[in-house]
Amino acid sequence: MKAVLVTGATTPVGERLVRSLIADTRVKHVLAVGIEPREQAAPLPFGNRLTYVQVDLTRTRKVRELLFGPARDLGVEVVVHLSQHRDPNDKGRRVHRVNVEALRSILDLAHRHPTIRRVVVRSFAVVYRVGMELPVFVTEDHPLNLAPRAPQYVRDRVEADLTACARMGLSNAEIVVLRCAEALAPGTGSQLYDFLDAPVALRPMGFDPMLNVATIADMVCAIEAATHGSGEGVFNIPGYDTLPLSEACRKWGVPSVGVPGPLVKRLYGLRRRVVGSQFSYGLNRRRLHFGLVLDGTRAREVLGYAPCHPVDWPIGAPAPTSLPSAK
Repeated sequence: MKAVLVTGATTPVGERLVRSLIADTRVKHVLAVGIEPREQAAPLPFGNRLTYVQVDLTRTRKVRELLFGPARDLGVEVVVHLSQHRDPNDKGRRVHRVNVEALRSILDLAHRHPTIRRVVVRSFAVVYRVGMELPVFVTEDHPLNLAPRAPQYVRDRVEADLTACARMGLSNAEIVVLRCAEALAPGTGSQLYDFLDAPVALRPMGFDPMLNVATIADMVCAIEAATHGSGEGVFNIPGYDTLPLSEACRKWGVPSVGVPGPLVKRLYGLRRRVVGSQFSYGLNRRRLHFGLVLDGTRAREVLGYAPCHPVDWPIGAPAPTSLPSAK
């Protein structure tokens, strides 16, 4: 039995993961970490096998006190890092500290920690470069989006991903990076959820890209598989549903309207100013033109993970499309 530390424990994925780990007989204790005080973390299943601590992970001293205090005392062997700033419109040094510097501190300290043997990092499919000249079905060696003018939301996630990858083989702790498909659920920071959760979905005229979307349940299954696994590396974590954008709109029950590209940007900018939407057309412009589907072959063969929880679409049956096999 092992003790597991989970950052971002009060997020939708974090909360579900904590509940699943507590129900797992292979886990003796869960150390849940969030930025909120305990009274605001009420959904967590507090009990003898759960300890919750409020920690600002952007402060290196606080991270040190966490890892060499409660984590060491509980004999934590695995750290699952889920904490990320979710609003794509927020920018600046504080956001970068949340997205990148917190992970860097955890990796630095895990290297010389007496009990931590494994660090699981949740990354995102958004780190991959999307373009007309690139394949839609992507493996772990697909090019990353290193464009210097990419939004900070993307740059930070790429930097965090590469920060973890650069430590593989050099740290005393095993490092696992999970590049996850977008979890189509509220509170997860999903741009597609915000795109669909509107009176009308505006998409570039003449384009209908392929999407692969996941559920929180599948994300938790993948993270648990990585938590109990061995070895290190990068793994794509696809979702169950693969379908065109127009079909996603239909299954969600939102009218889909094709609009000339320059007009789409203006309309979504106006929507954000009027209703405070978090959807950013600038962040999603290329993915609304060109598709991206994660190849989960490596995760299936090494971690034993395969998506099995379809999205609960408001209209119609779950998308039955299975992911193709890599040749």
